[in-house]
This record gives sequence, C-alpha cells and structure tokens, in this order.
Amino acid sequence: MSRLVIGLSGPNAAGKGEVCKYLNKKGFTVFSLSDILREIASKRNIVLSRENLILLGNKLRAQYGSGYLAKRLLKKIKSCDKIVVDSIRTVGEIKEFKKKFKDRFFLLYITAPKKIRFKFLKKRAREGDPKTYKEFLEIEKKECSNKKTQQQIHLCKKHADFFVFNNSSISALYKKIDKILLKIFNSFSDSKS
Repeated sequence: MSRLVIGLSGPNAAGKGEVCKYLNKKGFTVFSLSDILREIASKRNIVLSRENLILLGNKLRAQYGSGYLAKRLLKKIKSCDKIVVDSIRTVGEIKEFKKKFKDRFFLLYITAPKKIRFKFLKKRAREGDPKTYKEFLEIEKKECSNKKTQQQIHLCKKHADFFVFNNSSISALYKKIDKILLKIFNSFSDSKS
C-alpha cells in the first residue's frame, strides 16, 4: 500500500488524542502540529499554556502564512506509510497536506458536546489546559476565527472527509474509527479495480 495520511481536526478535548493512540496501535505513526508549536514555544522560553500556544500560533501564521506549521511538520515526515497528523486547526494547514498527499489525505473532524469535552479535559489534566468551564468557553472562542492567521477549527469542519461524534464510550469511538478505516481502505481497492 502506498502512503496514507489521516488528519485530525476538531475542538479541544473532543477525543483526538484517543484516536491518535488507537491508530498508533494499528500501525500508524503519529505527528502533531501542537508538538511543533510546543517545540517552538520551548525554544523561545514561552510558558506552555493553551492561551500562549494560541497566541504563538497566530503570530507564526501572521508572519509566515496559514500553512506554516504544516510545512514545518512535513519536513519531519519521512518514510512512514501510515501517518496520523493531529491538531489541524486551519484551512491553510489542510491545503498543505492535500497539496502534498493529494487523494491519500483524509481529514477526520472529531467533536463532542461542550460539557462532555470539558469533562474529558479535566480528566486528562494536561498542563496549560483551562481550569474552569468559563475559561474553557473563552479559549473555545479563540479557536474559531475567520482570519487566516488564526485558528479556524469551525472552518476545518467544512473540509472534513469524515465526521466523528464522540458522545459515548472509548470503545464506541474506536468502532467509529474502524468503520472509517474500512471505508478508506475500500476506496483504495475500488480505485485499483
């Protein structure tokens, strides 16, 4: 099989990390745009809060273009056949991956109700995550801009090949991912016949 790239987008704490872990167990190599941003922030001695990462990402996109983080990540992707790219937050990033991988790139948009996502967020207890529901909602607004230089998670949804509504158990989420993988693999075998 030639290279397959699955991109993940969606709001904070919707289950993208769980999908990454699951796909990694299925032989996918996981890359994250957020990790690229964290590396840059660390080199600049910026505290790794969600707020600071959003501001840094917006600054970098304003300076270098909306696909900047994707271009940086593409330099790290070498000889992997099955790839997951986590944390796609702009249409510019989607365009970079589609330009590079063409019909081998599939975007999954993962979402869940806000209250469930806040519960997930509290459970994962990641450094820099908002502590209160009010802070969570404020950050949410900052992730949904119409400006090319800022996060556009709500616009990424329009470019998704598949939607995953994560409102149940982890096993239910995995079943949804398995169905999507089956569709993707079937589309490859259909195109060969």
